[in-house]
This record gives sequence, C-alpha cells and structure tokens, in this order.
Amino acid sequence: MEERDGTMMAEVDFGGVHKDVCLQYIPDAAVGDYVIVHVGFAIQRLDEESAMKTLAEFEQLGILEEEFGDQFALAAKQAGLSTGTEKS
Repeated sequence: MEERDGTMMAEVDFGGVHKDVCLQYIPDAAVGDYVIVHVGFAIQRLDEESAMKTLAEFEQLGILEEEFGDQFALAAKQAGLSTGTEKS
C-alpha cells in the first residue's frame, strides 16, 4: 500500500495476478483484507469465508479466466482465429 498523488493505492493479488487498485472508497483497508474490486477501485470489504466462496464461484463460472487470462488468445478465439496454441 502506498500513497500516489494524494490517493491511497494498493497492489491486490487476484489469485496470482497482481493489479494496482485505488483504496479511495475503503481508506482504512489493511494488508490481508479481502475486497471487491470494480474498474480498479476497491468498493467493499469481505470476510475470508465470503471471499473464498466468491472466488470459487467465479472460477467455476470461468470469470477469472475471462478477466485475467490471455486476452490476445481470448480475442482471437472470439474472432474465430487460430492462435497456434490450441490442443488437438
């Protein structure tokens, strides 16, 4: 966590993918807290049980792969193009 240009920012771990997130809406967030992030802003704190359940549901629905997977491969797949990495 650090202040940048007068705004508290944090590096958030999304299951191994790290992104910078603004803490303006949850200024008292602490290292180790679980938060819901929307368009780069932490908007709500969660307890660990709720966070784990939500992550499991997102993974099951494929949302994590869609959000954090290889965006070039996803775009190519959606366009019907080969990426050369498909399995036979």
